[in-house]
Amino acid sequence: MSEDQKRHSGEAAALRVEDGMTVGLGTGSTAVWFVRALAARVEKEGLKIVGVPTSRATEGLALELGLKLTTLDQCRTLDLTVDGADEIGPGLSLIKGGGGALLREKLVWEASKRCLVIADAGKKVVQLGKFPLPVEVVAFGHATTALRICDALADSDIGMAPALRMKNGEPFLTDGGNLIYDIACGAIPDPAHLAEGLKGVTGVVEHGLFLDLAEEAILGTDAGVEILFP
Repeated sequence: MSEDQKRHSGEAAALRVEDGMTVGLGTGSTAVWFVRALAARVEKEGLKIVGVPTSRATEGLALELGLKLTTLDQCRTLDLTVDGADEIGPGLSLIKGGGGALLREKLVWEASKRCLVIADAGKKVVQLGKFPLPVEVVAFGHATTALRICDALADSDIGMAPALRMKNGEPFLTDGGNLIYDIACGAIPDPAHLAEGLKGVTGVVEHGLFLDLAEEAILGTDAGVEILFP
């Protein structure tokens, strides 16, 4: 089952944390297993680690489990970040942001010396794009921004229009108060080109393409874990 695979992945990643590390704590269902396993190690082994959560949800869980936390501004550089992904493509290219924390996640990832992605085996794909690509935008003029996003998509030969993410009948708000548009690309033939195009759109805060950031992936399987490298 995928939940068992997530647990295998999260628990294996927790074993990579060493005493004295500052660790980025990811967001999502697989990251929950990692945070729980890490907290168990801290309690059992007395590890001295400090965590930097990538979302309010992760912060709440970490505090509940007794982990010591800090902020990105206070630590500036992290030793290791462990986080999940919605898709893992060739070269450990990723789509992230299904949970709505992509901006904070990317800030933490880019401040880390090493980034480790964890997921169940079903997240591994031959080509990115089946999972809708999240794009975080500022609320002001967001419909106009969505039209500009369409232009960037067309430049990458993607004809799908972005859809505003909703929750309980209202636009979904990120922890930073921004909106998210999800794009059912189907396939992303050139992720780097699309990433560049999206970043060039005024009003786009960040996109869910995480490229050249993950150094290793731990995939949970029914038999244990599979290790992937770029």
